[in-house]
Amino acid sequence: MKQNHLLYSAFITLLLPFGGAHATNLPSETELKAEAITIVKQFGGTLKPKLQQGIKQGGFEHAIKVCAIEAPKIAKELSNQTGWTVKRVSLKPRNSSAAPDEFERKVLESFNTQLAAGASISTLHYAETVGDEYRFMKPQPVEAVCLGCHGKAISEGVKTLITEHYPEDTATGYSLGEIRGAFSLVKKL
Repeated sequence: MKQNHLLYSAFITLLLPFGGAHATNLPSETELKAEAITIVKQFGGTLKPKLQQGIKQGGFEHAIKVCAIEAPKIAKELSNQTGWTVKRVSLKPRNSSAAPDEFERKVLESFNTQLAAGASISTLHYAETVGDEYRFMKPQPVEAVCLGCHGKAISEGVKTLITEHYPEDTATGYSLGEIRGAFSLVKKL
């Protein structure tokens, strides 16, 4: 019995460096949050200038095409580069790929509640470890550039293109400063 205990102890001692090394290599919540915020800034910092350029080149009609092509492309590139799953979600999605899962829906609703209570949209975010995943969300505010395609007064030409590209669109009727949706990031731990 004593020999089995010694053998077991030796076995565990040999395994500890592997298990211990793995456990200590996990990033902290602070590191994960900082990484997620950087990714969100990259996403927005890449998409917004492309949209503005598209509007200058061909109006909001052209911006719809830019957003339809560029936003998923940016999300995919960031996902591939960073190891995170990166996407945008909304309670009023333009297309089904932007529909939130249950976790995202609850966080989006919480963001709306906090905004209505006077919170600054620039400070809102939510992070949680769920099982073996770290999840991070940051709301995407409605800015002036968004209103031409997501606002209450959309031109007929833009409406026609939205209907052509997004027949199930619900992403209109917004006002400046509202929450349009959120960046949603997931990292496997």
